[in-house]
Amino acid sequence: MELKISIIVPVYNRPEEIRELLESLCLQTSNQNFEVVIVEDGSSESSEGIVNQFQEKLQVSYYFKSNSGPGDSRNFGMQKAKGNYFIILDSDCILPKQYLSEVEKELRNDFVHCFGGPDAADESFTTVQKAINYVMTSFFTTGGIRGGKKSVGKFQPRSFNMGISKEAFEKAGGFGRIHPGEDPDLTFRIWKAGYGSRLFPKAFVYHKRRIDWNKFYIQVNKFGRVRPILNKWHPGTAKITYWFPTVFIIGLCSALVLLLIGSVIPMLLYSAYFFMLFVDALANTKNIKVAFLAIFAALIQFTGYGIGFLKSTMLLNFSSKEPEELFPKLFFKKR
Repeated sequence: MELKISIIVPVYNRPEEIRELLESLCLQTSNQNFEVVIVEDGSSESSEGIVNQFQEKLQVSYYFKSNSGPGDSRNFGMQKAKGNYFIILDSDCILPKQYLSEVEKELRNDFVHCFGGPDAADESFTTVQKAINYVMTSFFTTGGIRGGKKSVGKFQPRSFNMGISKEAFEKAGGFGRIHPGEDPDLTFRIWKAGYGSRLFPKAFVYHKRRIDWNKFYIQVNKFGRVRPILNKWHPGTAKITYWFPTVFIIGLCSALVLLLIGSVIPMLLYSAYFFMLFVDALANTKNIKVAFLAIFAALIQFTGYGIGFLKSTMLLNFSSKEPEELFPKLFFKKR
């Protein structure tokens, strides 16, 4: 099959991010004749003017639609695209110059209908961005499921850096209305349709994640609430490891209580874990401030996700209501 790549990017009120992404696309070393499809998801801050500045440098098209969420916007973009293989990126990503070359190399050597790539922190990122990036990608916090080389089991691509063939997109039906969680939901349906997925370890992006600590907590809490819904929809994908953040936080609270009554061993075990996390973060980022902040970021991650996961699990198991009734804020309305 002759590869014709279409890059799909939904955007919501982030025109300057689109500029940075398009600038990085102009610098690609690949000779591939790719197109870029920008989908404005009902923004009040338009990216059209910035997109127009790249018309002579890139094969880029711009579409504006009413706000219906990133999943529906990606579906819209893939329906408009002319290619037979789609690469889906978030607007807050910047591509290293070899990104498309690495994607093409992987697809030529061992074609797969769905792939995901890792995210990395650029040197220009703030210390908070680097700390959050570390805990979102580290084997010691997420098991590497977002693109670490040590990821276990079948790889679940994430939509900030995800590829899908037109064939698999049409068979699986595209993204659903849940958000977040629309990317693993689609991956599971791709698997059910008979297609595989694979990690492309060298096809990484710089994912800026423009969030503060409060926004990070809200984000991971939503991730926690979504996972039991996905387990219910796709029971064969549920793993005992998804309970880890909940168990971790309950255990940490218990260790603190035991410490107050003189039992130090549980807290020593947690201290050993945090020390290991600090050493690994320091080795990976070469920044002692980022390494300290990584401990704080991990606590936020485990607390937000763990509470969200536990609450969602209990509601889904003890209520007769459907997930959309229980968690309406996790679903976009139908267009």
